[in-house]
Amino acid sequence: MKLSVDALLFDNDGTLVSSMDSVHRCWARWAEEYGVTEEFARVELHGRPAADIVADLLPAERAPEALARIEELETADADGVVLLPGTRELLDSLPADRWAVVTSATRKLAEARLAAVGIRPKHLITADDITRGKPDPEPFLLAARHLGVDPARCAVFEDAPAGLAAGRAAGATTVALTTTTGPEELVADVVVPDLSAVSAQATADGVEITTAG
Repeated sequence: MKLSVDALLFDNDGTLVSSMDSVHRCWARWAEEYGVTEEFARVELHGRPAADIVADLLPAERAPEALARIEELETADADGVVLLPGTRELLDSLPADRWAVVTSATRKLAEARLAAVGIRPKHLITADDITRGKPDPEPFLLAARHLGVDPARCAVFEDAPAGLAAGRAAGATTVALTTTTGPEELVADVVVPDLSAVSAQATADGVEITTAG
């Protein structure tokens, strides 16, 4: 499939990099420390801001300390992050002003994970920049604004249902990756295994994307 867009907006965890082993280790330890292991087992974890997860599990007065603790755990475990297939090749083919990373992680955590694999985006939208996280479209709308493009002329690359819902709500073309979730749970314009199935060519007008999906 061929797409013509002005910019590409990438989720980070599960899309550009894999940090799922670290995520599960850290959150499992956190849940044990806060005595919510049973409740934690029923919470949707992937693709959501930590603040939303904490709010599901703890009273508001404990949230600031709990958020600081999970960030501490995850930032210290960033060395386990690895690039997913196709990430380096695709990003290297794009001009810096044609793409952004849009993550539900905090800036400190996102920068630690990206630095661990040598990715330094010019445009990075994190949980610290927004008031409403995915599945709300705010993160992708903000990224498009930073890039100076129409959200409807963006392609959103996501592996989580919440992120894809945010991309659709922003009016973007959505590309789902089956790196963490089965294709039957992913609603998108295009579904691919990972970024190795995607190539891009910058043009005077934007970016031409070719996918195997």
